[in-house]
Amino acid sequence: MERKRRQQRPKKYDSQVINISRVTKVTKGGRNFRFAATVVVGDHKGKVGLGTGKANEVVEAIKKGEKAAEKNVIKVSLVDNRTISHDIIGVQGASKIMLKPASKGTGVKAGGPVRSVLELAGVKDILSKSLGSNTKINTAKATLNALMEQKTKEHVAYLRGKNVEEL
Repeated sequence: MERKRRQQRPKKYDSQVINISRVTKVTKGGRNFRFAATVVVGDHKGKVGLGTGKANEVVEAIKKGEKAAEKNVIKVSLVDNRTISHDIIGVQGASKIMLKPASKGTGVKAGGPVRSVLELAGVKDILSKSLGSNTKINTAKATLNALMEQKTKEHVAYLRGKNVEEL
């Protein structure tokens, strides 16, 4: 009998590791070390997610983080497949991220975890400013919160009970 090898499915999302930290649990027998990984996944077409994973090995923690991130994927509405529709501030804990739409050719003006989240979401032109705490996990979550609160012209028109032309 021939055994069939398990075919690896092509990855749906690209992933990027934001943070890896060593976590220590002190017990009666000594210290137990584990690793916590924060991972962002996205398809560069408007879908992005964030997840964390903990394990005894770094690679396992990253895999767990990717699985958690794929479960938390959100849809981001983009204007012309390149920028966001309006200014917004996303908040998570003490971290605040201000996002502004930018003209074509500006690029992603952001640093650290904010850049990772925006690039994997497929945003090509945007300006950002980090306010308050600069914890990597919280800034990434604040960016996701800001992207979730975006409203398209069609949605605003629907909420007001008007046509898009009347706005």
